[in-house]
Amino acid sequence: MPFAAKLKLAVRKFAISLIAQPKPITYVGEGSSLKLCESVSQFDVRKVLIVTDAMLCELGLIDPLQRALNDAGVEVVVYQGVTPDPVWTVVEEGLTLLQAEQCDGVLGVGGGSSIDAAKVIALAANNISMPLRDLAGFKKAKQDSLPLFAIPTTAGTGSEVTVAAVISDPETHKKDLIGDTRVIPRAAALDPTLMLGLPPAVTAATGMDALTHAIESYIGEWANEETDALAKAAIKLIFENLPKAVAEGSDVKAREAMALASYYAGLAFTKAMVGYVHGIAHQLGGKYGIPHGLANAVVLPEVLSFSKDAASYRLAELAIHTGLGEHYEGDAVLSQKFIDHIKSMNEQIGIPVGFEQIQAADIPGLAEAALEESHGTYPVPEYMDQSQCEAMIGRLMLPAS
Repeated sequence: MPFAAKLKLAVRKFAISLIAQPKPITYVGEGSSLKLCESVSQFDVRKVLIVTDAMLCELGLIDPLQRALNDAGVEVVVYQGVTPDPVWTVVEEGLTLLQAEQCDGVLGVGGGSSIDAAKVIALAANNISMPLRDLAGFKKAKQDSLPLFAIPTTAGTGSEVTVAAVISDPETHKKDLIGDTRVIPRAAALDPTLMLGLPPAVTAATGMDALTHAIESYIGEWANEETDALAKAAIKLIFENLPKAVAEGSDVKAREAMALASYYAGLAFTKAMVGYVHGIAHQLGGKYGIPHGLANAVVLPEVLSFSKDAASYRLAELAIHTGLGEHYEGDAVLSQKFIDHIKSMNEQIGIPVGFEQIQAADIPGLAEAALEESHGTYPVPEYMDQSQCEAMIGRLMLPAS
């Protein structure tokens, strides 16, 4: 890795080590979302903006939350304009509604898109003097966010516990990262009953998103004992429960296990960061609108194969931890077993091996943007150059059907 990128990583690691990263109060289990709603008033919130999408409103998932909040003495305003991979206009609309209704708290309900939008709305509400897009970057806000709460309805992003939010820019076809400990929610609820109706394809993609978070945090250069324990717990839970949750969406135990796995993985990568999988997946999402979890799922085996030699010991540890092999088999065999298991699980849960949307002419630009994001930001175990990244993305290109 170039010296400049190494220096940038070292400075970033030192800066992160100095910043306390609070954990949200977390409610877990059936009905935990209602318990969270009952607690909102304890944070001096009298009127909360629920940030969600139209589908959850149509399904009636917001109604019981609204009743619980009202019963606790909290007024509710609902913004249901969140779209997948939300753009800055979504944040602007939600912020405008919050200001018009004089809300003093924000509750994100939904997948990572809704929670990310809620995070930025809550942060922007107390930083009105700043242009919205100036919040993008690392700890750019001047003031704390409004009290923020999160109820995920998917198990994957870990957004309910992370320091990050991602907002898409349709003009540049890139994703803007807002990194700030002040977007960590005050409280979160992992309620499996809200995930029972999640379609198999979404369950699969979001679950692989969580797996990617856990694996990249484990094999990266910033891993430590705490993040290792969290990542290993998440990976084992996902291997054991994701196929079940995809095959039988009403399996409450599998859903709760996946919610916990996503939460653990979120805690892990908040401190240990991610890697090239995310660098590439963000470009595929920004350019072609490919859902982030799905992009991660497809890219993950390719990046692990690239990193196998540098990360063979760590991947071998994961293979042993998840029951895929024994110590005597050696790191090379065990690491390949781990990668092969991910490929097999991808096939089992309906993840494709590539994307028809990728165009050959786009590959150099995609690779350049992926490396620009990754180098100096992500503590990857093995350095990748432009030609290697282009070749990898090229292998993901499928012919149009």
